[in-house]
Amino acid sequence: MSTSEIDPAAFRHVKYRWKDQDVAGLSPLERLVYRSNLLGSDQSITNTGGGNTSSKSMEPSPLGGEPRDVLWVKGSGGDLRTAKAGNFASLDMSRLLSLRGVYGARPDKGPKSNAEDDMVSLFPHCTYNLNPRASSIDTPLHGFLPARHVDHMHPSSVIAVAATRRSRELTDEVFAGDLGWVPWLRPGFELGLQMQNEAAANPALRGLIMSQHGLINWADDDKECYDLTLSLIERAAVFIEKHDKGAATFGGQRHAALSGEARDSLLAKALPWMRGQLSTQRKWIGTVQSDEQTLEFVNSHDAARLAELGTSCPDHFLRTKIKPLFLDWDPKGGSAAELRQLLVEGLEAYRRDYAAYYDACKRPDSPPMRDPSPTVLLIPGVGMVTWGKNKSESRVTAEFYRCAIEVMRGAEAIDEYIALPQQEAFDIEYWKLEEAKLRRMPAENELARQIVVVIGAGGGIGRCAAERFSAEGAHVVCADINRDAAQAAADQLTESRGAGIGVAGTGVSGCGPAIGLGVDVSDRGSVDQLLAQTVLAYGGIDHIVMTAGVFLTDDQWEITYAVNVMGPATVAAASRETFREQGLDGSIVLTTSVNAVVSKKGSLAYDTSKAAANHLVRELAVEFAPLVRVNAVAPATVVQGSTMFGRERVLASLTKYEIPFSPGANDVELRQLLADFYAQRTLLKVDVTPDDQAEALFFLVSARSRKTTGQVINVDGGLHEAFLR
Repeated sequence: MSTSEIDPAAFRHVKYRWKDQDVAGLSPLERLVYRSNLLGSDQSITNTGGGNTSSKSMEPSPLGGEPRDVLWVKGSGGDLRTAKAGNFASLDMSRLLSLRGVYGARPDKGPKSNAEDDMVSLFPHCTYNLNPRASSIDTPLHGFLPARHVDHMHPSSVIAVAATRRSRELTDEVFAGDLGWVPWLRPGFELGLQMQNEAAANPALRGLIMSQHGLINWADDDKECYDLTLSLIERAAVFIEKHDKGAATFGGQRHAALSGEARDSLLAKALPWMRGQLSTQRKWIGTVQSDEQTLEFVNSHDAARLAELGTSCPDHFLRTKIKPLFLDWDPKGGSAAELRQLLVEGLEAYRRDYAAYYDACKRPDSPPMRDPSPTVLLIPGVGMVTWGKNKSESRVTAEFYRCAIEVMRGAEAIDEYIALPQQEAFDIEYWKLEEAKLRRMPAENELARQIVVVIGAGGGIGRCAAERFSAEGAHVVCADINRDAAQAAADQLTESRGAGIGVAGTGVSGCGPAIGLGVDVSDRGSVDQLLAQTVLAYGGIDHIVMTAGVFLTDDQWEITYAVNVMGPATVAAASRETFREQGLDGSIVLTTSVNAVVSKKGSLAYDTSKAAANHLVRELAVEFAPLVRVNAVAPATVVQGSTMFGRERVLASLTKYEIPFSPGANDVELRQLLADFYAQRTLLKVDVTPDDQAEALFFLVSARSRKTTGQVINVDGGLHEAFLR
């Protein structure tokens, strides 16, 4: 098959993006990065984090400068879409090829043998130029093939061919001899040798179908390799399209999808309970997927049968587990209570099946059984709910099962879908190399897996608190009456932490580590909407931090109490059912003021409202015990960065305390004058900032204060007038 006459416009199922002008003057490694980014940016070509690319180029020896043949291959744990030069391992080809002799001399060699696994530990001895990037287990697949450029992708259309009962025959039918076929074999040294032998025995081959896994193809020119990859994927997609069953896909539709409003209403109530049931070992973060293709699958007659078979591609089930949990619920006549009962029964059966799967497949040296709960829930009428340790992981889990659905659709259109045998799936899931990779993962941050709603995050203490929580790994909902300010805070957090791997979807369900939402705490409907959106975004709520407040003149009692007292009371009342349904430990933290216990002139409405808020903390601590802790931080003397100190209030305070100032001074200078004055009134003679308040809020949200509730912590530099009395 020649790719010299390829017309980019002829591709309908993949996006052709190569531009010769983009690669002019680039080094071989830079061209590999370019090719990899193009391939990884299209989910019809490969999934997030999946697939490998490589190029072989002549490079100077770091010592003598003589040319060395070097393999550049995507390193372990990389993602093609976002890969940079540093994400590619480099190996001296002569050393890498010499490992074949080392392996051949091992008496214990063979598929899944210790000898095969031991080869991975020898890859570092082949490193070119002390490159620290670790090589992946797929390195032999690229190194042992003779071509200069190799692409190994996971396109759903090709996996559909690979995951059929007649996979070998269909490979010949679809690709007319351009591709060979190899049976399922776990990635590694043996598979690399098998591919080497196939290529040597059939020089005309341009690639191979890896049974139940994916596609690998090669060429001696990098653009030709890219063109070939897309052409092969397009051919498979066109073949499947010609055999598509239309309305009869997956046996036809058994159920109709709920309306968006009905679905969201159901999930807003059901997700916290689901999260609580699933988080028996560790908390999970959720993602809802309700696109047309997912709904077509979950609403079909064949969904239960196909879901039970599990996934095929090993990249898929490492995140989706051996199979999803399908809840055979009738969205038309079924109630939320029936859905709950189905989940209870389904979880019990799923965990029992998973334990049986582990016991039947485990080996003497297998790692201990991991959490037996499902990571994918399939619900007719609703769609799919996926779970992970963070939003990024749950999004990718949704993406992977969405790919699995496409594989099943294609396979069932052209033949019969078959999944990977359980023992083979187990040997991937509990592979000691995968286990070692998990053990090398850095420890999770202190607020990892936590969902924190910060009300008042648009500025001041709230924004600082949101930044502090996010830095500790929390998923943060930045809420404020100023919707734009809330979104700006969320955007900053996302930019700082990164959106995560995977492609974020549209709407709140496809969000990243932070979202911005508007809320008016004096309006119960607005508060309810905030909490519902939070649940739809992440699956539940762990902590609510209330920093919103107003300082108004003493003739504005109603507004002052509506925000400073009724606001947190309303938020607490609105969240109570979510906390109860979830059944997980959490906290509510208010921001009051030391003014609550200090009598003085000029702030009667504000001070008494904060006194009421202090007692509200104690009442709520009793009401929400034992799972939810309720505490407060009481600031004072916070001027710089505070949203409550506008220019007029600062000027009034400077005048009140007879502090000299220049009328032409800017706001920062005036605030600093007042801050310095307040600092001198404290016992510690320190300037108290919003960051100081955020640190106290972090303490009360974190597990460090798990045995503390009903308390108000002063963060004021030491004002003896506000001492506990």
